[in-house]
Amino acid sequence: MKRDIVIIGGGPAGMITAITAKANHPDKSIVFIRKEERTLTPCGIPYIFSTLGTVEKDMVPDDPFLNKGLEIIIDEALDVNTKEKKIVLASKGELEYEKLVFATGSEPIRPKWLTGSDLENVFVIKKDHKYLQNVKDILKEQKKIAVIGAGFIGVEMSDELATDGKEVFLIEKLPYILGRAFDEDFTKDMQKTLSNKGINILTGSGVKELKGNGKVEKVILENGKEVEVDSVILSMGYAPQVSVAKKAGILITSTGGIWVDEYMRTSVEDVFAVGDCTQRINFITRRPTPTMLASTATSEARVAGSNLYNIQNLKAFNGTIAIFSTKVDGIVIGSAGATESEAKASDFEVITGDFEGMDRHPGTIPGAGKQKVKLVVAKRSGIIIGGQISGGESASELVNVLGFIIQNRMRVDEVYTSQIGTHPLTTSAPTKYPLIKAAEAAMMKNI
Repeated sequence: MKRDIVIIGGGPAGMITAITAKANHPDKSIVFIRKEERTLTPCGIPYIFSTLGTVEKDMVPDDPFLNKGLEIIIDEALDVNTKEKKIVLASKGELEYEKLVFATGSEPIRPKWLTGSDLENVFVIKKDHKYLQNVKDILKEQKKIAVIGAGFIGVEMSDELATDGKEVFLIEKLPYILGRAFDEDFTKDMQKTLSNKGINILTGSGVKELKGNGKVEKVILENGKEVEVDSVILSMGYAPQVSVAKKAGILITSTGGIWVDEYMRTSVEDVFAVGDCTQRINFITRRPTPTMLASTATSEARVAGSNLYNIQNLKAFNGTIAIFSTKVDGIVIGSAGATESEAKASDFEVITGDFEGMDRHPGTIPGAGKQKVKLVVAKRSGIIIGGQISGGESASELVNVLGFIIQNRMRVDEVYTSQIGTHPLTTSAPTKYPLIKAAEAAMMKNI
């Protein structure tokens, strides 16, 4: 077999690379190889445990890709010979290529140092529908569940399990939940909401070991506290899946991801890489970052798909901004770029601008709620390098606007004088639009 463009991996990064490549190179034959018969929407995985109700509702259909003339091969890529441009497949022989893209994603971390992590009923959040269906079936009969790790997946899993009637223990080593994406003042309301829902939040101490006779029975914390459980979910991050790329002689960085340049090219000619399997560089600090997001992966995929045959120098990926948001019981919290604590730890001199207002006007409009904005600004230049937003559903899209602001290196004075559109039923008042008022607050500190 021979195809012009071959993509190893069928997640969001692989899918969007294929679609973008087809749009830019309609005459090329394009195939992506994936091990799974069906794929999931990664961000929707926590919601299969209550909100969606079934794994099936989180599936991504193949028809939109097949209808575009793209080909899908269900198989496993075992080896790649980059000199002969051949891929060895587990069951379908060899596949030749002109251009190759690694979109192999990541695997959940099950730490070897954690004693008892191999006990029965200790699960990870794997992007595999059969595995997740099994987890869902087992958890249905469980009463007490510990979730280790209070990042976004851990928080969302805890919320879903509590909604399903489980007694949940959310365990986090950092002093507060969502600590890698927010400053502490922005997580207090979310933590209070989760606690009011009955979730037992245990922060400030890591897990020492898991105990049980075959099946997990206890979680032992580093501070000596013991929690009796029926099941444990490890939400302790993901590691780049690079085994095939490494075997093929492609450069792997010290942080474990595939090295790529700003056009998503690897160290080997005609081989690209996108998504969680690559090393990400933080847009602000310029240091490696472990951030793994489908939104980031699809941005990289559009760059790779555009640059496979001729480099379009305006289409480059210049670093990960890390734009997050989540929703728990009507409260949306989101962030983009650097937090205040992260910026200071990276030797940035920063000021902040804060404002809390209403997301409708007047505030008596039905459905109106509070909206809080915090901007993190480089002191001397006035360039916005990060921010956090909380409020109702409109906060999520405002976080995306904040991402645009950061990516285009806008200054607070530019945001302060930006023109906006408002409406009583959908936005804050033009006289006290929280994003602009937060910019104003930062400007006043910088005068």
